[in-house]
Amino acid sequence: MTIAIIGTGNMAKGLAGVFSKAGYSVTFGSRDAAKAHEAARELGGTVSGADITSAAGNSDIVVLAVPFEAAGDAIAAASGLEGKIVIDITNPLTADYSGLTIGHSTSAGEEIQKLAPRAKVVKAFNTIFASVLQAGGKVGDRPTTVFIAGDDQTAIDTVEAVASKSGFVPVQVGALSVSRYLEPVAGLNIQLGYMRGFGTDIAPTWQTAA
Repeated sequence: MTIAIIGTGNMAKGLAGVFSKAGYSVTFGSRDAAKAHEAARELGGTVSGADITSAAGNSDIVVLAVPFEAAGDAIAAASGLEGKIVIDITNPLTADYSGLTIGHSTSAGEEIQKLAPRAKVVKAFNTIFASVLQAGGKVGDRPTTVFIAGDDQTAIDTVEAVASKSGFVPVQVGALSVSRYLEPVAGLNIQLGYMRGFGTDIAPTWQTAA
């Protein structure tokens, strides 16, 4: 299983690190291939770098680790991502992180599916801070929950398997439209982490009686 990560920011590097440690071949994709190669050198292991088109074309799964506003350009650079499983980690945040730019009747996940209609978009990892990923996907010694939403069951199951192998606790939450709930959860996490002073060593989860 090969994974392309479009983007070279903190979230991209955090995910690349946990996926690589789990044994996956990971390629950063960037419009500036030199930047992708540099990010790969920082991490080492099974991580490499390439331009967006090459990274996406040679991978089974493509992670969109760019700002929501840049998703359309990234998808176009990746030639539309036809047939690919696309993990959308974006959140449609305002510039000051105080709210969402869309919601209620749609979500970033659903809008990205419209931009890549022949891809299999799965919402996941959007509620996790980059610092948690850089700590191996754990808060303290507890694995972090990954909420997974999508409309293609095979794609959902594949992302669940990747998350589980990478040390997370995956929870399937329903159709891609459930992104309308997951994106506000990410907003709450940001509110607690930054505005309320909890810091970024936090992550949302759900408790069960079992």
